[in-house]
Amino acid sequence: MKRIGFFAGSFDPFTKGHLQVVKKALEVFDEIIIGIAHNPSKNNRRFSAELMEEAIKETLKEENIQDKTQVVAYAAPKLTSTIAREMGATHLIRGLRNNLDYGYEETLAKGNKKIGNYETVYFRADSDIDHISSTIVMECWLEGNIDISDFIPQPVLSAMNSTRK
Repeated sequence: MKRIGFFAGSFDPFTKGHLQVVKKALEVFDEIIIGIAHNPSKNNRRFSAELMEEAIKETLKEENIQDKTQVVAYAAPKLTSTIAREMGATHLIRGLRNNLDYGYEETLAKGNKKIGNYETVYFRADSDIDHISSTIVMECWLEGNIDISDFIPQPVLSAMNSTRK
């Protein structure tokens, strides 16, 4: 049986930490589906799901892992477990930075187990970048004079910069 992991998130933006989770998951799974979750009733995305989808695909291509990955955007009210099932995923994947993440992620995992009968597998990014959240990266990017290239894949950074006015 083919093992397919579904890695859901807002990826607003997709960071090198997210990329490391994908790479580590590919050591365990045959394929990874990256699901960009979007709740249209919340107008809080900084970058469109479509822009981020294309930037992530370009990143995966640069990393030469595009044949083992795919990227899909989906919107609420569709649940992660529903889209994962539709895509043929066998497991859910989540990234962890610290023990605070674990508490939150474990609550999600229990819900996904109960609702969709999915096991969740956790991976963490390497310690040199695992403490940097998308929120912190965004704050630095919005500041405008802070180099965030250590935290963001180049295609994602290029896409982000293309939205600057």
